[in-house]
Amino acid sequence: MSISTQEFQTTFEFVLPRGYVDQQGTVHREGTMRLATARDELLPLLDPKVRENEAFLSLVLLARVVTRLGTLPTIDDQVIGGLWATDLAFLQDVYRRVNTEGHTLAEVTCPCGQSFTVDVAGGGLGE
Repeated sequence: MSISTQEFQTTFEFVLPRGYVDQQGTVHREGTMRLATARDELLPLLDPKVRENEAFLSLVLLARVVTRLGTLPTIDDQVIGGLWATDLAFLQDVYRRVNTEGHTLAEVTCPCGQSFTVDVAGGGLGE
């Protein structure tokens, strides 16, 4: 059984809730995350920062799979570590969704009782 590239999505666009603010004050919100490989999940375990403090694992792992964030030339664990806590939690959720479920869709229920699907990775309010 072969899977065509149209059926198998390997990159996912996202829009951070707040955005990374660089040294010039530019806010970077739009980005791309790719699917993680086994190597992406294993190599961070050898990183000295992670070996010293496991809390760095998420930063190092996300730095490997976030391939674009605004116009930043590179994404590393310093950039990921400089995100607002809400943006880090958002990226962790996107990572979990794309690597366990294969998509960024979530079924939600409105207080009015109506259920619908939203793409948690994209768009601003009202989009």
